[in-house]
Amino acid sequence: MPMITTKDGTEIFYKDWGSGQPIVFSHGWPLSADDWDTQMLFFLARGFRVIAHDRRAMAARARAQTATTWITMPTTSRR
Repeated sequence: MPMITTKDGTEIFYKDWGSGQPIVFSHGWPLSADDWDTQMLFFLARGFRVIAHDRRAMAARARAQTATTWITMPTTSRR
């Protein structure tokens, strides 16, 4: 099962299928990467690379070692 590990030790599952121009799928609460399978297969069949990931604490595949909130999730801009 493909996983990445964050700085705080949380393992995050991801799917990375195909090659070509990538399309990244990011789900909302309370879904998982699996909810994109139909769309991913559609674009995969058309030559795209498709990537989906589970957000922190959103799927049963892995859980954070410490309490996780939306505030602890990485962001590109924090004020």
